Amino acid sequence: MRLTSYKSILRDRRVFVDFLAILFGIGSWIGINSTFVQFPLLVASAPERWDLPSFIVVIIQLGNLGPLAYTLIQKYSPKKILDAHVIYGILGIGCMAALAMCFVYDITAYVAGMQRSVWLFVVVFFLALVGCSSSVLFMPYMGRFREIYLITYLIGEGLSGFLPSTLALIQGVGGNDQCVLRNTTDGGQEYELYTPPPRFGTAQFFAFVTTFMVVSLGAFVLLENLSVCKKEYAAVKIDRGNKYTYDESSKINESGEQLTLQEDSGFTNLSVTTYRALLVLMGIICMFGNGIFPSIQSYSCLPYGNIAYHLTVTLSSIANPLACFLAVFLPHTSIRMISILSSIATAIGVYAVATAVMSPSPPLLGNIGGEILVVLSWTVLNGLISYMKLSITTIFRQQGGKSLVWVGGVSQIGSFSGAILAFVLINNAELFTSYTPTCPATP
Repeated sequence: MRLTSYKSILRDRRVFVDFLAILFGIGSWIGINSTFVQFPLLVASAPERWDLPSFIVVIIQLGNLGPLAYTLIQKYSPKKILDAHVIYGILGIGCMAALAMCFVYDITAYVAGMQRSVWLFVVVFFLALVGCSSSVLFMPYMGRFREIYLITYLIGEGLSGFLPSTLALIQGVGGNDQCVLRNTTDGGQEYELYTPPPRFGTAQFFAFVTTFMVVSLGAFVLLENLSVCKKEYAAVKIDRGNKYTYDESSKINESGEQLTLQEDSGFTNLSVTTYRALLVLMGIICMFGNGIFPSIQSYSCLPYGNIAYHLTVTLSSIANPLACFLAVFLPHTSIRMISILSSIATAIGVYAVATAVMSPSPPLLGNIGGEILVVLSWTVLNGLISYMKLSITTIFRQQGGKSLVWVGGVSQIGSFSGAILAFVLINNAELFTSYTPTCPATP
């Protein structure tokens, strides 16, 4: 790409609006992503153990009840509900839920005769309301802005995984389980399984998350109310239920002059077949990326040790914003490229699923090469998934109408289907087997 092309990316845009869009995007999934990167610690102490991710993923999908209710109200209510008002409420719920997580994540209760992480599940549900609603509220809301700001919003959405992942890397997981000698009451010695503690706990971790949720809410208040932000609207008519009609030929620059943007010069309408095929592909990507893969990741990685699982979870989340960042500079609306990347992701996904099915004895167990391979596979896989989702979303943004709402709806349907399928396979079909480290009885 020529230097002039890079300069054109920064021309005719307000960096302040970019900054607010990024902060707004951070608030979308930071609560759920933070829960995911805490799995290596939560799995070790929760009564559900390795099955905890499958429970959490299903509860996250129950968060779709929020956007479902919003969609029904928009369709049948005689009064139009302003999406900005709903977003205020959703982000407020996210702030309170993140704060509550600091205090209740380890409180359990008996349900059907078994200990369950009830309060963790309740808080995750409210955090999920924020994330699930972002697909049908936050992203369509950004549709009123010029396309360049949709990409920066998606960068912020990616940072909702990067920031907690970076903090999790600093936090650490303590290390792999170790067998240490301890003295017994009868004067002898025996081995005891010991897991080194992290640098700081889950409560302190979610205090950081709460801070960013509050910052995200403040950014949205500014984005919605400042005139400098409203000047960056596309030439768009917003109808009931986030239905947008664009006049892409008419845009306004910083001086208030009319201009025609290069970014939209390549716009073409999709055929009905391609439109539907991309929607189906988006549903499949979300079914695996948001439903199946997170549920089975513990079975794929934990046999290689706590450190491998910790690095997989954190680096996979970092790959998300990196993929979105690269999309700013690389072509990301090529349907042919999406097809190629989906084939590569399929091959890597097969390996990831195979390691989970073969647990507790996956390939190259006990070999450093196996640990590197599983971490690298999951990281690249999540990066590809993020890049494809961004590419498809950008293509549908150009289609106008209710395309972004359709993308959001299909994404949630795919995610929900994947979560339910994974939950049944893990908890009922007994397809996956956990690994429990043991120590020798005597020295």
